Amino acid sequence: MSPSSSSSSPLSSIVARLRAAGCVFAEDEARLLAGSAAGPAELDAMVDRRAAGLPLEHVLGWADFCGLRVAVEPGVFVPRRRTEFLARQAIGLTTPGAVVVDLCCGAGPVGAAVAAAVPGIELHAADLDPAAVRCARRNLGPFGGRVHQGDLYDALPGGLRGRVGVLVANAPYVPTGEVGLLPPEAREHEPLVALDGGADGLDVLRRVAAGAPDWLAPGGHLLFETGERQAARIAAEVAGHGLEPCVVTSGELYATVVVARRRE
Repeated sequence: MSPSSSSSSPLSSIVARLRAAGCVFAEDEARLLAGSAAGPAELDAMVDRRAAGLPLEHVLGWADFCGLRVAVEPGVFVPRRRTEFLARQAIGLTTPGAVVVDLCCGAGPVGAAVAAAVPGIELHAADLDPAAVRCARRNLGPFGGRVHQGDLYDALPGGLRGRVGVLVANAPYVPTGEVGLLPPEAREHEPLVALDGGADGLDVLRRVAAGAPDWLAPGGHLLFETGERQAARIAAEVAGHGLEPCVVTSGELYATVVVARRRE
């Protein structure tokens, strides 16, 4: 056996174990796991956890988002690649020195992406989940971001009212009756509060829209991700609160974002 084939044998074994467990991207995952493990014993344990159904990001301890390595603990909502579209829309509307608020922040990937792209912003983030807040503080701390635990706007410092230039919310929008259709990785390993958006998926987004005019500065923007079939309905509700909405989509990422502006 040649040295090259011998050295590839452990990775091949990992790929086979992951593929047998149903991992579609077994080769890519095997390389990530092998590159993250401190040694053979740790690698074996990591592969076991992944094969048992734990999300890859929870096993690694991080997720790639907009080119950033975002810390993600077990039990915390895993940033989705499609949400990079939401982050890019927010970046495009953010100017240096702006006040940016990331509601339902989870581990804080959107806020981190905005802060990495736009210097000198005043960044605040909020989430209900203590584990998510703990992760977000790790991820946003290097950018000077302040993370608050609580329910939407109740978590924010009152001094932000009327000053927010960009208000982004990655709120849950899966209808309750469809949560059971999500992949087991999400259903079994992520908090229900980060997935379940109520009967039609829009319960939390309605609350975000209703409160936004009080917190946005004149000319400020509210942005949130939603499902394609829900977009027109929630955009109409946003308009009912005096904001000017538009719907933008990404065919590449299968993402739909509502962007709404407060009149000046």
